[in-house]
Parts: sequence; structure tokens; C-alpha cells
Amino acid sequence: MPRKQSLVKVFLKPGWVITALAVLAFAYVAFTVLAPWQLGKNEATNARNSAITAAFEHEPVDYSPGLEEWRRVRITGHYLPDQEVVLRLRPVNSKPAYHALTPFQLNSGKTVIVNRGYQDSAEFTPAPAGEVTITAHVRRSETGVDPSITASLPPQVNGIDTTQLAQITGLDLEEDYLQLVEDQPGVIQALPLPQLETGPYLSYGIQWIAFGIMAPLGLGYFIYAEIRERRREEEERAEAATSITKGEETATPRKKTRQHARYGDDRVDHYRKLAEKNEERF
Repeated sequence: MPRKQSLVKVFLKPGWVITALAVLAFAYVAFTVLAPWQLGKNEATNARNSAITAAFEHEPVDYSPGLEEWRRVRITGHYLPDQEVVLRLRPVNSKPAYHALTPFQLNSGKTVIVNRGYQDSAEFTPAPAGEVTITAHVRRSETGVDPSITASLPPQVNGIDTTQLAQITGLDLEEDYLQLVEDQPGVIQALPLPQLETGPYLSYGIQWIAFGIMAPLGLGYFIYAEIRERRREEEERAEAATSITKGEETATPRKKTRQHARYGDDRVDHYRKLAEKNEERF
């Protein structure tokens, strides 16, 4: 029991306690935050790739709210160039670019924002007048964008948030927006589609899971090593104490039974010291 209590006291020292808490906190974050974050990005990327692939496996359909993202749709109506808004400094192919966000009113009466493409300045070719039929990809409205708006005309925004664009234009816009494809009326430079690759997210997620497992295992190993080292030291001290005790028990009684009993303790000790000095001299 005393030995167990001493080991408990060792691991209750601040250094061990802080280390254990840090390791457990890291493992918790790795399992509940970091790994799900990377695995979620991998899942979203795979879903996007599947949607883009499926979009080109089917012919364009008439637009209706609620279609899956990246689905190709066909709409007929006319642009509203007077309510055009500029998406500023949205990189394309690693270069800053300006995008033309132009409202499009369908013959059904609905109005949707169309991203007509990009260029390196905010002075776009006007959208064509009159009725046109265009093909585009369905895209989801962006969230969490910087809400600031420039005072220029046309106004410039930092994201394609259809709720914000409805406030700017004063139009009743559909929740989704459309991304124009090549060779369509009103297109500037069509935006490239994302590359169909999964990226490193799956491997990163697995690595965080591995780190979350390895950290507690490493702590357990160091605890085991500390216990083993302290037991070894205790065994060595016990062996040394046993050797000293045995030496005293075997040597002292023999001298007392022969010489001490005959001449007395003081005389025997005196002669023993003299003999030791003579041995040192020679």
C-alpha cells in the first residue's frame, strides 16, 4: 500500500497533471473537431464532383427552384442590365477578377441572378437586350460573406448572397443563382468548373484520428516507463539493504563469540585498529 500511494503522489505532481490534461484535450479536439472537419470537406468535395459529373450526363432541364447544385438548366426571358451588380476581386485561376452579376427575368415572371462570367476590370460588355434563351449551372447562394458594398455604380459586393443582392436591386430574386456556361448570350468569360479531384482531405482526416489515438498511447507508455523505473530503483535499494543486513549478521557475532568474550570489547577493538594501520603501512 505505501508503494502504491507513493506512485500516486508522483503522478499528481503539476508536471504530470498538466501533461495528461494537455494530451486528453488534444485527443478530444482531434476526434471531435479536426478529423470531422477534414472528413466533412472530403465528403463535400466528393458530393460536388458527383453533382458536376451528373450534370453533364443529362441534358439541360427547365429551371425550377430546388434543383440540385451544378445541374444544367435552360431559361428563357430577358436580362435586366440596369440592376447589374459587380462581384469584386474574386480570384479565377489564381488571378483577381471581377464578375458580372446580372438579374434575368424569366417569361414565367421569376427573376434570378446570372453570373455572366469574369474579366480583369469592372467595365463589362452590356448584356444583350430582348428575349434570349440561355443554359447555365444552378449554384447555391453564398453565406457568411463580407456585407460591405461600394458606393460606385454599379455597386460592388464581396460575395454572391442572393438576399443581399435582392436588397441592392430591389427585385424579388430566387434563392439560387445561375452560372452561365460558354457560348451563351451575354457570356463574358465563362467561369471554369472545379477540378474533379478529392484533394488531401481524407488523408488529413485519417491522420488526425491517428494522432488522437497515438497521443494517449504515448502518455500511457511514459507512465509505464516511469513506474517501471521507480520499481527498479526500489528493488535495487532493497537488495542493497539486504546485503548490508546480512553482512552485519554474519561478521559481528563471530568476532564477539571468540575474541570479545575472552579479552573484552575495548581491548579487541584497540588491537583490531592497530592491525588495520599496520596493513595500510605495508
